[in-house]
This record gives sequence, structure tokens and C-alpha cells, in this order.
Amino acid sequence: MGPLIAFTAGLVFGIGLLISGMTDPARVLAFLDVAGAWNPALALVMGGAVAVTLPAFAYARRHGHTLGGAVLTLPDRKTLTPQLLIGSALFGIGWGLSGVCPGPAILIALSGQWQPLLFLASVAAGIGLHRVLLASREPAAKATADCS
Repeated sequence: MGPLIAFTAGLVFGIGLLISGMTDPARVLAFLDVAGAWNPALALVMGGAVAVTLPAFAYARRHGHTLGGAVLTLPDRKTLTPQLLIGSALFGIGWGLSGVCPGPAILIALSGQWQPLLFLASVAAGIGLHRVLLASREPAAKATADCS
């Protein structure tokens, strides 16, 4: 049942991106151009997404699991870590430079253009680099915990 729910959610997300025009980097960049030709379309799309998501998160918070029955562990909303700040900054810079984030990039890559493929390769390289760095820190963290 889990893969079917994930596939359906991804399909609805992709269709929503296509209908809203959020696969067009120019539209996203126009939203970020608040001092120039600002286009509020993305704000409306985000508002719609929040309106749909809030009841689902309220349910999950109240029950401790998703509608599919998966246990849900939500992050602490008050703790700002260096990893969170750096990751957020990198995401924002990449989004601002390219006009896309990973979800729309996957849809755009299906068009066969090389730019979204390069973008996704960069995302994959960043994920790989993070995993390597994280793996190199785990033994040190474990050794520190063992000494306590």
C-alpha cells in the first residue's frame, strides 16, 4: 500500500506543478524578482499547498502516524542547527539561480533538455557528498558517545 500512496502523491504533485506552471523557471524567477516584474503566481500555489497540507499535518501530529499507518517523527521546529541553516541557504541559492527545485526539475528533465539534467546531477552530487561527509562523522560521534 505504501508504494501506491507514494506514487499517487507524486503523480498529484507532478500534475499540480504542470497545471500551475511551476515547471517554468521564468515564472519562478519572476516571483523572486520582487524589485522588478514580480509575478505572485507562486505565492498562490504555495498558499494552496499550505491549505491542503495543514489538515494532513494536524492529523499526523494528533495521531503520531500518517494516513497510511507509517510512524511519523516530526523535527523540532525551534532548533536552528548549522546544518539546517547551511542547507537552507544552499537550497535557496540554487533555487534563485536556476528557477527550479528538485521536484519540478524531474518533470523538466523529462523534456530531454540538458540543463535540468545537469541540475539534477548537481543535486545528486550534493546528496552523495553529504552522505560521504555524514558517514565520515558517524564513527567519531559514536566514539564520543561510547566514552560518556
